[in-house]
Amino acid sequence: MLVTGFPADAFGTNCYVVATGPGEQCVVVDPGIGVIDQLDALLAEHRLHPAAVLLTHGHLDHTFSVAPVCGARGITAYVHPADRELLADPTKALSMDLTQLFGGRLSYAEPEDVAELTDGTTLTLAGLEITVDHAPGHTGGSVLFRLPATDSSMEAEQICLSGDVLFAGSIGRTDLPGGSMPMMLTSLRDKILPLADDTIVLPGHGPATTIGRERATNPYLAEVAGTGGARPAAPTRGL
Repeated sequence: MLVTGFPADAFGTNCYVVATGPGEQCVVVDPGIGVIDQLDALLAEHRLHPAAVLLTHGHLDHTFSVAPVCGARGITAYVHPADRELLADPTKALSMDLTQLFGGRLSYAEPEDVAELTDGTTLTLAGLEITVDHAPGHTGGSVLFRLPATDSSMEAEQICLSGDVLFAGSIGRTDLPGGSMPMMLTSLRDKILPLADDTIVLPGHGPATTIGRERATNPYLAEVAGTGGARPAAPTRGL
């Protein structure tokens, strides 16, 4: 398995590329703002051919380049239906301050071919088996993408692309339109805590981590597990 990526120019949003190996088809996850040149270089370096774009949620910092990436190759973008409207109008999930920041400054286009993600289903794309877990809270349509870690060099059986549900030491913010802290805590309890400790977590922002490390140190997981003290401060990371 080949798993690689880089942070976008804006907001440090991680864009990932996953394939069975060099020279194969791949999936692109969360192509954000200003990623086209870096993405094209990475694809050329590994001789990869995108088969689909997967979106962990509908926020602009994760979706901005989805139309050009898909349009240039005639491929499909996958998003959960609860965030589908954000591909048409991403300002619906922005605060007033962020709307003013982006207003008129960025030219955004909706992808032509969009397919909806369903909780619990397994996608077969680019030779990969990718399980979808609906995990609302950061947005109503946030999802996790899980797939087996088939590379023997990885000391894990599973990879989880967590979007803005789970970060190293924190979680995604829930104060933007469509966000909900109660839903986020439910997602952490029902979707994150059951994962094996050796699961590698590739988050939407910041460094990779593991479920075991987060179970031991992340205050939000401690809260839902009933092992923490007072509720942590409201998270602010991510768009």
